[in-house]
Amino acid sequence: MSERNGLRYGLVGLIVIALIAGLVLFVSRPVAAPEAVTPAPAQPAAAENAAPTGLQSLAEAAGKAPSHRKLNIQQWQTAEGARVLFVEAHELPMFDLRLTFAAGSSQDGDSYGLAMLTNAMLNEGVPGKDTSAIAAGFDDLGANFSNGSYRDMAVAGLRSLSEPTKRDAALALFDQVIGQPTFPEDALARIKNQVMAGFEYQKQNPGKLAGLELFKRLYGDHPYAHSSDGNEKSVPKISVAQLRTFHQKAYAAGNVVIALVGDLTREQAEAIAGSVSKSLPKGPALPAPGEPQTPKAGVTHIEFPSKQTQLMLAQLGITRNDPDYAALYLGNQILGGGGFGTRLMDQVREKRGLTYGVYSGFTGMQSRGPFTIGLQTRAEMSEGTLKLVQDIVRDYLDKGPTQKELDDAKRELAGSFPLSTASNADIVGQLGAIGFYNLPLDYLETFLSQVQGLSVEQVKAAMRRHLDPDAFVIVTAGPTVPQQPLPPPTDKPAAQPAGVPEH
Repeated sequence: MSERNGLRYGLVGLIVIALIAGLVLFVSRPVAAPEAVTPAPAQPAAAENAAPTGLQSLAEAAGKAPSHRKLNIQQWQTAEGARVLFVEAHELPMFDLRLTFAAGSSQDGDSYGLAMLTNAMLNEGVPGKDTSAIAAGFDDLGANFSNGSYRDMAVAGLRSLSEPTKRDAALALFDQVIGQPTFPEDALARIKNQVMAGFEYQKQNPGKLAGLELFKRLYGDHPYAHSSDGNEKSVPKISVAQLRTFHQKAYAAGNVVIALVGDLTREQAEAIAGSVSKSLPKGPALPAPGEPQTPKAGVTHIEFPSKQTQLMLAQLGITRNDPDYAALYLGNQILGGGGFGTRLMDQVREKRGLTYGVYSGFTGMQSRGPFTIGLQTRAEMSEGTLKLVQDIVRDYLDKGPTQKELDDAKRELAGSFPLSTASNADIVGQLGAIGFYNLPLDYLETFLSQVQGLSVEQVKAAMRRHLDPDAFVIVTAGPTVPQQPLPPPTDKPAAQPAGVPEH
């Protein structure tokens, strides 16, 4: 859950709610934020009851039940072994390209931070161009390059106009960036300095410290245990030679999923995918990390001077393609994943005023990702709050959701699910996940119907199969102070939430 979008360095993204909830949103949830789009032409009368295939205006949607775009996902493999997923969409004169490599920090070996640095250095230099020239090249074409590195994967993306001269020039530059990075020594030194400055800042962030310790306790010797950013001992040792070796192995054509969405024909998409695939090193897919060992439950405390205490609870969850994913997603929305109105938010914030916010979530990954609960609370009430959270989880697993909670969660999901395909950027991200985690091509069509068909007993059974109230690995970060009893639950708590989380 230290995964973040963009370059894997800098001083942002350090508060723990963004740290963990960000990964949950990226990997676990089926929806994404919408973008401004141009309305599509009205559909013929005969197609009124069919799922829309294009973009809809607010006027068209008025008075109708929420629906999502019906996607015709085309799939093939390039001669070099890259898997391609493509959706043709001509509403906007542009296209989105996303490459998803099995090149995350789980492939670091003993050089923690190697995957992050390799990805961050892609656009720092190519033959004949430095980082400024690369940036200017994309800007002059009205194109945008993006990249990021996470535990499971590394990504590189391009958004460009589909007009042939702009498209071809942007793709030629993109092919160089992903296939011929020069990894300049001076750029590596600069990025290392930025990363090291980030490590120093982390020492002042109890949420970050707790998150790092949580993954160590949860995963032990497994590759997920270490941060995607590496650490202050490992990063300085990484050399340009290591970056080049990692690029040749992990950015190989056989180790990538190519997702394409936009104003392209199938013939044009095949040409783009073929060019991208040829530009990459040749090589096979890398094996996924093995399954982690079940950790020993217990509490670890990090002493930290603060008015609040960070509480983090976790246990091993599921892989992204687990057959119980839909039931667990819905069950967690009721427990703590749906914001206001969840069990945790209602009992911990609304009725007792103990926290500004509390969340829970499954993060499905190649190997078993974590199930996490996180919050900050008053230091003098931290022990009681921790016990309250554990009691809420225990009661929920014992009794399951109510029918009203289930119906409300289904209704909310039905209303928000169309956003998962609201823009080309949303769709290309969905295609990348479908290809990377080997989900069925009709996943976006079947997920909502699976959720809507779930019963209280099915959700309860799935949650109990995958969670144990006595199995939590717990990390707390804050001061050791005398404890006070919790206030009783009330609709108007005397003490208001503790305010915006610290740090």
